[in-house]
Amino acid sequence: MNTPAPSDGVVEAREAVELDPSRPPLLTVKDLRMHFPIHSSGVIRRTIGHVKAVDGVSFELRAGNSLGLVGESGCGKSTTGRLITRLYEPTTGSIDFDGTDLAPLTKKQLTPFRRDVQMIFQDPYSSLNPRHTVGAIVGTPLEVHNMVPKDKVLSRVQELLEIVGLNPEHYNRYPNEFSGGQRQRIGIARALAMQPKLMVADEPVSALDVSIQAQVINLLQDLQKEFDIAFLFIAHDLAIVRHFCPEIAVMYLGKIVEIGDRDSIYNSSHHPYTQALLSAAPDLRQASTGRRVERIRLEGDVPSPINPPSGCHFRTRCPIAKDICSKVEPPLLQIGERHKVACHFAGETGNVPETPVTSRLLGVDEFGAPDPGASPAEVPGDGPGYADTWLDLKNNSLGRA
Repeated sequence: MNTPAPSDGVVEAREAVELDPSRPPLLTVKDLRMHFPIHSSGVIRRTIGHVKAVDGVSFELRAGNSLGLVGESGCGKSTTGRLITRLYEPTTGSIDFDGTDLAPLTKKQLTPFRRDVQMIFQDPYSSLNPRHTVGAIVGTPLEVHNMVPKDKVLSRVQELLEIVGLNPEHYNRYPNEFSGGQRQRIGIARALAMQPKLMVADEPVSALDVSIQAQVINLLQDLQKEFDIAFLFIAHDLAIVRHFCPEIAVMYLGKIVEIGDRDSIYNSSHHPYTQALLSAAPDLRQASTGRRVERIRLEGDVPSPINPPSGCHFRTRCPIAKDICSKVEPPLLQIGERHKVACHFAGETGNVPETPVTSRLLGVDEFGAPDPGASPAEVPGDGPGYADTWLDLKNNSLGRA
């Protein structure tokens, strides 16, 4: 793990994680929503609106695999992670974890699952109790869940601290005696203590130096292989997500707008928002090959989640939006074996179709009005996972696995 990190922050000594589609689904999220109520001021407080932080998210994560969740700040990534760990109670939707729906469970019913679903928090300052020593922070979960005998807790805590790159003799220190990066590693050690089946990593390396980021990513990869941990990896750094996650989901204003395997998202993205994100991310590989991607600049601000735009949420900033985009919400349409996109005009950069690719499926014309002569069809891949058939946009026909 002492291999020098290149300028993109990824240690090449570790190969990128590969997807194993043969593994069974561990987590299946369907139509998940989190609408925070807005209350009026005064003595009698009434609900006058809702912040639609997560607004109908569906995806599937297989055992031992990694799914990256990317998007702008405020798109709902962290809220999705907190819903899956049940730190928030979802408004609607299901969270099927290993055959059990976590969404309706009470706090007492969730206790057995706390060991299997752990979270690495984004803020290493507020996620650690300043009144507890590192030994108590990492060791308390071991005692609560009877992971090791009481006389072995200290040795296990020191082992975990050493694994994440900290001095094991510092177990009796307090969080304020550590730097931000060191505090984040304490949080990682706390999550790893349970040897969970699923780990929700919310910006786990954003507080670390570039060289330490590479070491921690390699560490998480090693632990994933050793303990067969599935990761929901929430991040802004597209280079790290590309290296760590064989599947990527792109969120915008509470919804997933594109999801697929690594090659589909990075080499053949079909949503204009995904294309804009990728064009804004520096990529040394492009400079080395002489191929530069022209920067796509989005105009306007992100709309308020209190009152999102009608139809497609991205239409107010989309450079290819047309009439249908304001009237009909695009479904998350499967366009490849492991590729879905929510766009009426899905296409690679510079190859945008002239007519909506979704109108025939939805039974509307190119302007979004109901088409009397059309017969709506089932949307391919309309569900958390992937279907055996999909809409082949190049040949305008159904593709099959």
